[in-house]
Amino acid sequence: EFALTKIEESDIKDDSGTEPVTEDEADPEDLEVFYPTHQWQILHPGQAVPAGSHVRLNLQTGEREAKLTGGENGKSDVREEKRRKRLGKMDIDSNSFTSQELKKALAKMKESEKTERMAHEEEVRKKFRPIEKLKEEFEKLNVKLETDYEIMVKLIGKFNSSASTLDEKVAALYDLEYYVHQVDNAKDFLSLGGLQLVINGLNSTEAVIKEHAAFVLGAALSSNPKVQIEAIEAGALQKLLVILATEQPLAVKKKALFALSSMLRHFPYAQQQFLKLGGLQVLRDFFREKGMEALYVRVVTLLYDLIMEKLLLEDSPDGDHTQEKMEQYQQVRLVPAVVEQDWCTIVANLLAVPEHDTREKVLQTVRVLLPFCKERYRADTRLTTTLHQLRHQYQELAAQELREGDSEGYFKELLGSVDTIVQELG
Repeated sequence: EFALTKIEESDIKDDSGTEPVTEDEADPEDLEVFYPTHQWQILHPGQAVPAGSHVRLNLQTGEREAKLTGGENGKSDVREEKRRKRLGKMDIDSNSFTSQELKKALAKMKESEKTERMAHEEEVRKKFRPIEKLKEEFEKLNVKLETDYEIMVKLIGKFNSSASTLDEKVAALYDLEYYVHQVDNAKDFLSLGGLQLVINGLNSTEAVIKEHAAFVLGAALSSNPKVQIEAIEAGALQKLLVILATEQPLAVKKKALFALSSMLRHFPYAQQQFLKLGGLQVLRDFFREKGMEALYVRVVTLLYDLIMEKLLLEDSPDGDHTQEKMEQYQQVRLVPAVVEQDWCTIVANLLAVPEHDTREKVLQTVRVLLPFCKERYRADTRLTTTLHQLRHQYQELAAQELREGDSEGYFKELLGSVDTIVQELG
């Protein structure tokens, strides 16, 4: 009746002359998906329209229609191109996609993902061993794992065995030194009889055995009161002083001095016995013996530590010290013996050495001895000259540090020590 609403029969046929499938005959799953093209298509109820589509109401048919925007100029839409790329190389009709086609595309995607995942898993298997294999290897390692105690038992046995060669005994001592540094291991070393063995090793005719035995002894003695007590009762102090007082290679004396220092520190009873046995005189003889220059700074450092140890205890009598220990320190007459044996001059003469590190330790010792050696220092013109030379040298070095941006440098500290001594002597 009206031209705008009249539909010719030919209008509802496609190019092949066949009638399209009606809504009633279509697969319900197909109706749920709408794929717009650049031509107007009928939009059925329940179908979702992709974002960016153009929707209109056809006044002639009364149907809703939709298409892609921008299709009139013949240019392909960007969204359409992206959709085609996502679907891969499938030959897809641009007007519509059935559910079967979508299922095939999805199946291909899943198959591709599965292939990639399997390839990745195979690559991982080639690079890494399975957890079961790792567990087996860890179990094998645990079977062979030995405790420090068990290792020390073997090393002590090797050192004590008459069948062991000299090199094997030295190697056993070398390894033992590593383990006895720990306090608990040193106590086990004591209970195993190892301490007495290394003390006996100090009497060996082989210099290398003496050297390494003293090294192990010093490591076991360090900050370990129980081992210190056992060692001095076993005669270790006397044996160490014999080594230091007799002609021995420098390497042997170095290790013996290390063991002696470990025994004396924080052990006032050992310090008493050291003085009674003439230990201070033994150390003093180093400065008359040629080739012992490497021991000078070690001896001075030991004296400084022992003097400061007692002074700090006297300054804080209410600290964590027992009354018995304080009484023991009071019986250690170290400073009077140092002054009597003219250690004031011996220490001061070391300021002439060129090494700054040695000078630093000597300056510290001179300062701690200053209250007891002041008159001797004032009368020592050589010391006065040396101090003024050091003052001039460290003023220049400290100024250079300051120019380089180091306001609290190493040489400034040394200059401060020299200035303090000069002022107190003046």
